[in-house]
Amino acid sequence: MLRRRDRIEADANGQPVVRSEVVALSPALPLLEAARAAGFTVARERALADLGVTVVVLRAPTGVSTAQALQKLRALDPAGTYDFNHLYLGSGSLHEVGAAAGTALAPPSQAIAAQADSAPPRVGLLDGGIDAGHPTLREADLRRHGCEGAVLPTAHGTAVASLLVGQARGFAGAAPAAALYAADVYCGAVTGGAVDALAEALGWMAQQQVRVINISLVGPNNSTLARVVGALLARGHIVVAAVGNDGPAAPPLYPASYPGVVGVTAVDASGEALPEAARGPQVTFAAPGADLAVAASGTRGYAAARGTSFAAPIVAGLLAMMGARNDAQAAITQLARSAIDLGPPGRDTTYGYGLVGAQLRVDPAQLVAATPVFGHSDAGLR
Repeated sequence: MLRRRDRIEADANGQPVVRSEVVALSPALPLLEAARAAGFTVARERALADLGVTVVVLRAPTGVSTAQALQKLRALDPAGTYDFNHLYLGSGSLHEVGAAAGTALAPPSQAIAAQADSAPPRVGLLDGGIDAGHPTLREADLRRHGCEGAVLPTAHGTAVASLLVGQARGFAGAAPAAALYAADVYCGAVTGGAVDALAEALGWMAQQQVRVINISLVGPNNSTLARVVGALLARGHIVVAAVGNDGPAAPPLYPASYPGVVGVTAVDASGEALPEAARGPQVTFAAPGADLAVAASGTRGYAAARGTSFAAPIVAGLLAMMGARNDAQAAITQLARSAIDLGPPGRDTTYGYGLVGAQLRVDPAQLVAATPVFGHSDAGLR
């Protein structure tokens, strides 16, 4: 991840950040004037009108390190919100499966059929680009955002999208009847997945009135991202996020660990939590996240997926399908009532409320034996 040291560096905790950039949330005009006087320049500015905030990326003066630049801005405006421009990455791995995806659509589930007479629900996705030519996604109602209109498919984005809205013979995502609002926050850039890109995408989701948003990306706590996610939740949106695969003893990962976010862990075919999955109070639900078939970008076939990245869209899709008639908390409560309690009675730090969406897991072994081809680890999978 730190190969491009001219563009990316690590913060004090080893987390990747965009070199020489500091993100400010709704800075006052006097602060911007003071920052310019101190040698800072405005690199980008993103107004998130529907969330009532503006995200400004400030570039550090020549000869000033990123950490020093952050300290200077915090000293200029102690009450303001300033942080590194952290990078957020996919949380899972993929292995290609050789079988071709069928083109005939699977029959709709009862949950889908029940809402066939109403406007389709909207579900959002912050990820890499999507291969809409894959057979499981050709019939999807897809609205793209980002990259100035360029379409840059990725393995991770395509896989997660298929679990949300994909549909083909023998395969169905959690919400194939939903309209997918997909924001590419990477656009093929080495600095893709930065905080300001995530914030801008969330602002677009708010503008488009997307109730349920899936984020299968993980990274450190960031004060700007925390404020933007909080503003979205306060307006009644549901944010679903993967809890990450750094292991049970690892520090919490974000955005899954922000208050109010629906954090999702992954289980294997036997219902056991993945040993690499995070644990803690941020876990709200468990869903299939191993021994799981997903669409493989650039092919007609599938990939075998493993990781919390691939459990999160199952929960997001289920919430999207039931959320049209309920407020956010009612939808989450309804899904919790349907969960299979796998741990100690009640909510726990391994499985949350329990397992949902078990019926949506398609075993890749039923297609053909998986062969490693992508070679991606948890970090940097796009």
